[in-house]
Amino acid sequence: MADLGLFLAVALASHGRAADHFWSFMEDRSVRLLPHQFAPVFFSTLGRVVAGRGDPAGRRAAFAVLGRMHRRLDLQSYHETAIAAALVDTVRQFAGEGWELELAGQWELGCRRALRLAERAAGALGDGPHVTFGEVEVCERVSEGVAVLTVRPMRRLRHLPGQAMPVCTPRLPGLWRWYSPASVPRPDGRVEFHVRAVPEGVVSPVLVEQVAPGEMLWLGPAFDVGLSLEAAGDSDLLLAAGGTGLAPLRALVEQVAVSPKGRRVTLVVGVRTFLDLYDAVAVDKLQQAYGEWLTVVPALSNDREVEQAAQGDLLSMALYHYRPGQAVYVCGSPRLIEAARKRLPLAGVAADSLHLAATFHRALDSALWASRQRSAHAAHLVAVLEAAGGGSGLGKSRGDAP
Repeated sequence: MADLGLFLAVALASHGRAADHFWSFMEDRSVRLLPHQFAPVFFSTLGRVVAGRGDPAGRRAAFAVLGRMHRRLDLQSYHETAIAAALVDTVRQFAGEGWELELAGQWELGCRRALRLAERAAGALGDGPHVTFGEVEVCERVSEGVAVLTVRPMRRLRHLPGQAMPVCTPRLPGLWRWYSPASVPRPDGRVEFHVRAVPEGVVSPVLVEQVAPGEMLWLGPAFDVGLSLEAAGDSDLLLAAGGTGLAPLRALVEQVAVSPKGRRVTLVVGVRTFLDLYDAVAVDKLQQAYGEWLTVVPALSNDREVEQAAQGDLLSMALYHYRPGQAVYVCGSPRLIEAARKRLPLAGVAADSLHLAATFHRALDSALWASRQRSAHAAHLVAVLEAAGGGSGLGKSRGDAP
């Protein structure tokens, strides 16, 4: 079985020309369903899910994008033939001498299966915002390996505090990652993303180290990932933020500020050292503005130069400040989420008051995510996204699971 990813990589090396070829192929055959400006997004995202494994979270983000595009473009089953033919012809055009006739069948089969998964995802996700584009206005590297990107979307984004959206840089077309806006929707429409360059990561180092003001990002629709305040009712809140997991929880604090309802909020911010408190100024402003009901607690796991009350790991510090009746929200690395999933219930945090950010690395995350999308067909999305994130590319024989 040929490695389809190698052939796609050659095409994506000339991404603009490849996307134009893909779009023109369908236009020449009077299949005018894809606006030209969205051709790079659709072509690269579809190609990635057909050709490569990718990480589970990234593939789920890609299928969320494809599902919404499938819905907004009103794709029908009879469009599969034209789209598959366009994808095959585009990859063949750029493959060079390595192309073999049997590859056409692999690409076509993979494309059809990907489109059917996208159709099922579209039914589960329902109607909602389309993909849009945003200009990076500020890229501030606020600490070692962390950048804050301020983005001005071409069209106002519809998002709620605590939600996350797929984000992609055209430097790596078709590779999507989940990021949460760090505030409630702003009057000027701008959004702020906090990005940490993950060791051995593919996308995050590019966003942190290479993306510059003036560049465009692709922005997918926002989805609930388990951090909505609706689930907390009027309970007091304990928010535990690990690293850049602070972004969505800071947005929740801003949401409470709009309508406090008499509730109290404790925000525990976990980092290794004092120098890693990259968003200290913004958090300090929140503390000063809302000190009547907001308490900010630093948790420094590897800094013996600070006062002893601030020394400790995030979950230990959160449990120290936990009071029965609080709704507990945790956001951070997958490792942190897994630790919280096991440790907090054993320490007495009730299961129905524990809200963990979805990591998409577990089937449970996918099931919960599907149930939160408020669609009559949400159950279908569990199987769709599990299939999308569970292994190799889609260009297999019919006997293989997708």
